[in-house]
Amino acid sequence: MIENDDAAFSIATLAGGCFWCLEAVYESVSGVKSVISGYMGGSLPNPDYAAVCTGTTGYAEVVRIHYDPAVIAYAQLLEIFFTIHDPTTPDRQGNDRGSQYRSAIFYHDAEQLAIAKKVIAYVQTTLNDAVVTEVTPAMTFYPAEAEHRHYFGRHPDQAYCFHVIRPKLLKFRQHFPEWQRKI
Repeated sequence: MIENDDAAFSIATLAGGCFWCLEAVYESVSGVKSVISGYMGGSLPNPDYAAVCTGTTGYAEVVRIHYDPAVIAYAQLLEIFFTIHDPTTPDRQGNDRGSQYRSAIFYHDAEQLAIAKKVIAYVQTTLNDAVVTEVTPAMTFYPAEAEHRHYFGRHPDQAYCFHVIRPKLLKFRQHFPEWQRKI
């Protein structure tokens, strides 16, 4: 389990398909200190990628985001989240299928819960299909194995990265130029 290591930063935990996609986008967001891919939502002690990929553990692939709320608000992180994944497909994002790829917000306090509900209500008004994003209290977070961290940065030309992650990054850059990390 990983706790917040800096009181100046807040934590957001999100699941929206493969964690590689979310990680790549949030690593490029201004105000984000770190993004850690991992697992949340199941009951098997110390899950690993092979177990989670079976879809039988209850875990979702998630990203834990440490961010500075003075730079980017939780609601803005959720706005990005709902722009870069499809919140209307249960247990699926594109060709990734199974409960481990579900859309979920794991809230860390009552304020995050209230904001998540408000953002989902707004998003629902913009879509024809029902939003199926789960809103659940945060549970024990298990970091993913090292080979799954910073995946896009290490494998940008790999087919999945090129055809799935890269378009999500481009969508983020087009929709939110003001929230991009300045290099």
